[in-house]
Amino acid sequence: MAPASGRANGETPGARAASLAAAAAAGHFDELLGGESPAAAAGALPCPPWQRFFDTLGREGLGDLNRRTANLQRQVRDNGITYNVYADAHGPQRPWSLDLFPLLVAPESWERIEAGVLQRAALLERIMEDAYGPQQCLSANLLPPALVQGHPGFLRAMRGVRPAAGSWLHVVAFDLARDPQGRWWVVSQRTQAPSGLGYLLENRQIVARLFPEAFRELRVQRLADTYHGFVESLRAMCPSSAEPHIVLLTPGPYNETYFEHAFLARHLGLTLVEGSDLVVRDERLFLKTIEGLEPVHGILKRLDDEFLDPLEMRSDSQLGVPGLLQVIRAGHVLMANAPGSAFLESPGLLGFLPALSRRLLGEELALPSLPTWWCGERVAMQDALPQLARQVVKPTYVGAGSAHGPSLSPGEQAELVRRIEREPDEHTLQSWLPLAQMPTWAHGMAGDRIVPRSFMLRVFAVSSGPGAWRVLPGGLTRIASTNADIASMQRGGSSADTWVLSPGPVDIAALAPPGQLALHPAPRRGVTSRAAENLFWLGRYTERTENAARLAGLLLESLGGEEQASPPLLGWLEQLARFTGLAPADAPPVQQRRAFERTLIDALAKAGAASVGHNLRALRHAASAVRERLSQEHWKLTVRAEQEFVRGCLIVTQDGDHSPVEARRVLESLLGATAAMTGAQADRMMRDDGWRLLWIGRHIERLTFLASVLGRALEAGVVADELGFEAVVALFDGTATFHARYQQRHDMQPLLDLLVLDHDNPRSLASVANALRAGLARLEEGTKETRHALTRQVPEPQLWSMDALCEPGELEALAQRCTDAAYRLSDGLGSRYFTHSADQGHSVGV
Repeated sequence: MAPASGRANGETPGARAASLAAAAAAGHFDELLGGESPAAAAGALPCPPWQRFFDTLGREGLGDLNRRTANLQRQVRDNGITYNVYADAHGPQRPWSLDLFPLLVAPESWERIEAGVLQRAALLERIMEDAYGPQQCLSANLLPPALVQGHPGFLRAMRGVRPAAGSWLHVVAFDLARDPQGRWWVVSQRTQAPSGLGYLLENRQIVARLFPEAFRELRVQRLADTYHGFVESLRAMCPSSAEPHIVLLTPGPYNETYFEHAFLARHLGLTLVEGSDLVVRDERLFLKTIEGLEPVHGILKRLDDEFLDPLEMRSDSQLGVPGLLQVIRAGHVLMANAPGSAFLESPGLLGFLPALSRRLLGEELALPSLPTWWCGERVAMQDALPQLARQVVKPTYVGAGSAHGPSLSPGEQAELVRRIEREPDEHTLQSWLPLAQMPTWAHGMAGDRIVPRSFMLRVFAVSSGPGAWRVLPGGLTRIASTNADIASMQRGGSSADTWVLSPGPVDIAALAPPGQLALHPAPRRGVTSRAAENLFWLGRYTERTENAARLAGLLLESLGGEEQASPPLLGWLEQLARFTGLAPADAPPVQQRRAFERTLIDALAKAGAASVGHNLRALRHAASAVRERLSQEHWKLTVRAEQEFVRGCLIVTQDGDHSPVEARRVLESLLGATAAMTGAQADRMMRDDGWRLLWIGRHIERLTFLASVLGRALEAGVVADELGFEAVVALFDGTATFHARYQQRHDMQPLLDLLVLDHDNPRSLASVANALRAGLARLEEGTKETRHALTRQVPEPQLWSMDALCEPGELEALAQRCTDAAYRLSDGLGSRYFTHSADQGHSVGV
């Protein structure tokens, strides 16, 4: 196929695009052509918005789309955008799928969508208020009790409660589909913890940069002002006379959309927390920080209701906060959304909304739902079942996924009918709609093509104050996988940016950069105990990975070097390898050099208790838990280091060669990556108490390793051997400095001077101890009754002297004191800063 140039043979870019585009499937609305397929496809050009889009592509035209696609994919990887159907802390994360072309929504279409979504948001708020209040809709038979009180998501514990600021809902989402005639229909609604607000913003930031001319010329409405108003409305409604503290509650790093949670928290200026970060005291909610308990006034919830409070809901939940519902009932915390909205998500409710709108709002629904029948009503079931071949069967409450009637065989349809008749309440039928199809860019063996794919649009309404709503001018477009008509990210689908076109000029100031949404700078908040603990271990695992890589490299060099290492040196290195876990318990003795070497190489990337690969995975896991605190560069370094190390080890071992030279090259590359990580930690992070704990963790690990190396070297007598002496210096990363300062001397005084007493050498015991003491002293500044209790546990280098350390046994004793201090410090820091178990009053009233 000829290259997709911009104006080949006088063709306009729009005409060229039409020649590359396949027609949408028959009976589907074709977004590119603006009409139903196939009638719209007969020699038609793209509709005006798409023509304008292609006209802005520049001199290269469509021929530049492959480069833009590569840039898009690289940006997704570099930003670390992930979506995991089943997140695995030890496995690769699935990159977010984003298509190149945006969905273009014309101003007149958006006007109808916006009006309908605003009306529906107000209606859902009124239904929620009535369901937990007077229940007039139930009394008037406008709603069946089975869809409200019979729904497992209806929380009787919230009956009669007035939530903070009187608002139940603060963010709602509606999934929309377009029929063959171009009309929009509501397919479903999400109220518990709607996902997508973060992903759609990332989509916008990536795609808008790839098509800046089109973004400007098409007058795309900006998103940032709506996010800004949402955050300000939450702040204004929080039950606090002082500066409110709002947190974003996430299930944690294992959740499929955790990236979005971290991204939103950073973008909106909220504290990202898990349930274990929060505690209830005297009907009030507090955040556990390393400085103590800090009040929390608002929660943006990304957790399903059933997991919120193990005392009143699922008792096996480890994601929630015991006593949280009591705090909400007392009106001491704003939760967006208030617990108990799950019944609003039932598809069975959709068929009752027209009558509810007339009763509660005095209006007809402006944006209709797809025809929906709840089978709990016998008449509705009898009307809908004969049309099962054109219906989608959905669970009324919670349970298995939908059944797609058109794809079922007659036998399967008959079995489904019998199941529905046995359990009618459990099933809801909805008309099947052939989804509209939008253009996507495809590059492959068959050449460059524009391929139509089915999509659904998720639109969000967010609170702008009590009883007031605003529709986000955009949305999350979900695209079905190839040849599918179900738009689901969990089924291999993709996403697209959503451009809402404006009929007039757009205020370009509304596009604020990430992290600059607040009108006033947020006060400095304490570091959560969980974040502090993960930062502490991030520092430890960074140092531990580097130490393990350096030790493994030195061991491989000593086993296969030109000069045969002495038995004491090899015995000492073997002892260190077994002590640190580099050598598995079943490894042969080092005297069997080749067998020991192969075992060591084979274990580098395996999931052993302390292999280099294990340390790297633990490092990445700790980093993922505090991702909102790390720069993009830091995160990318972490992910790339693990991937390249695992890949390198696989290459070394897969052919059975186990080349020590290649293995050392992989380890050297990892040492470069850990040095870059250390630089990112030093130069790219806010130097608060969380950073100090990272620093302390790294130096505790360094003190433990170096003191152990020195103590075991003295015990084994390897410093008396020239190669052993050099090996000790190498593990302290001091070879270049030692040789420049002392040339070829191999006696104890220069060794003690550089590796123990030199305060300017960042890897001497004195320098590490001083760094630890300084970091601990700063951390303990606010502690009065135990002032500097942890600092005093570290041996004081000012008391060390060359003469004293040259006395028999003194150096060994100092190394042991340093090792013991490091272990005590780790325990002391954990009990003081990472747990809050002291009883400070009753959590739950009687």
